[in-house]
Amino acid sequence: MSEAVPSSPAVSARMSRQASKDTAAELAVRRLLHAAGLRYRVEFPVPGMVRRRIDVAFTSVKVAVMIDGCFWHGCPEHATQPKANAEWWRQKLDRNMARDRETTEHLTASGWEVLRFWEHEAPEEVALRIAAAVERRRASTRGGEDR
Repeated sequence: MSEAVPSSPAVSARMSRQASKDTAAELAVRRLLHAAGLRYRVEFPVPGMVRRRIDVAFTSVKVAVMIDGCFWHGCPEHATQPKANAEWWRQKLDRNMARDRETTEHLTASGWEVLRFWEHEAPEEVALRIAAAVERRRASTRGGEDR
């Protein structure tokens, strides 16, 4: 079986210019978290995994937040399948989803709570769920110190 290749240099160049960080969804959620008084790290390296990043990391309580793009990460509601060079895209998007699973499993095994959201989710709801997880982890840490 021959390996699939991008359909054209123009398509490859256009897709490589797509934002991989500081997307509108990420910025909206980060603004809300900051306004709520939460402080976090942006594009934090995944411990023990080269070239992997956590979109928003609360390192003291080990909460990792990933805000995934619908196209690139296979959203069940909004993912599309390009018709041109379909096999190449299928392989690429499948690798992205496998990498997401591997990263989540690695972080979870290292004691992190991993929260994944889709870019289409309401930023207000996402921020509330993140704040609740951070507070839950803080409370469990405080509870453990008091015993």
